[in-house]
Amino acid sequence: VQLQASGGGLVQPGGSLRLSCAASGLTTDYFAIGWFRQAPGKEREKVSCISTSARGAHYADSVKGRFTVSIDYADNTGYLQMNSLKPEDTAVYYCATKLHVEGTCPRSDYEYEYWGQGTQVTVSS
Repeated sequence: VQLQASGGGLVQPGGSLRLSCAASGLTTDYFAIGWFRQAPGKEREKVSCISTSARGAHYADSVKGRFTVSIDYADNTGYLQMNSLKPEDTAVYYCATKLHVEGTCPRSDYEYEYWGQGTQVTVSS
């Protein structure tokens, strides 16, 4: 299984970005994609997650109402639409996947099996 994250960049406060996470080598239709971020000097935190088998998604309180997670089932690509970006959203963003998920997406990073490389998001004027 390989994950390829992309879509990061520099954006002004209030702007938007869409991150992509292309998954290949999946052996099941039941999986979850999680998005995590790590800012300099801070611990990695969970941003959002979604599973293919359960309705709904989960969001950290800090991004609720601004970020939307989704999966394109045609090509197993996960997306994180980020709107109303704030300087405190600046971080390296990672996507990860866990296979054989038949319920809601895992909330903890240690539960995810495969990780993509990070993509830098910088929110600054």
